[in-house]
Amino acid sequence: MELEVNDQSYEIQSDGETPLLWVIRDELGLTGTKYGCGVAQCGACSVLVDGVVTRACVTPVDSVIGSRITTIEAIEEDEVGKRVVDKWVEHQVPQCGYCQSGQVMAATSLLKETATPSEEDIAAAMTNLCRCGTYNAISAAIHDLADETKEG
Repeated sequence: MELEVNDQSYEIQSDGETPLLWVIRDELGLTGTKYGCGVAQCGACSVLVDGVVTRACVTPVDSVIGSRITTIEAIEEDEVGKRVVDKWVEHQVPQCGYCQSGQVMAATSLLKETATPSEEDIAAAMTNLCRCGTYNAISAAIHDLADETKEG
């Protein structure tokens, strides 16, 4: 099977039912996408599939063949993703950082869909878990990005 990840094509050997997360981490060596819970609840494994945030731990690799997959390693090549990362740094969002690759992917997906999200939009989209409790900083960074979009 051929898989497109971060604008590169890879011939993968994994079985089609293998979760995308394990193909990304183990076969491709892209370890920025994290394993959290394994049941699509925490969001640490979030990647973009054709621009939509997707929980890679429960996504069979054969279901994304022909799709464009973006991981945290390439998110700054995306204009919105780069802006999200810059705001994450400006607002000092990460603490331990374990969940933050998934948080950045979720925020990027949200802002690509809704450039100026409301507090309700943010709450609905940002469902990834953070043990450090960086939710206020995440919300502030997203609001800051939305304000820049309104002004620009």
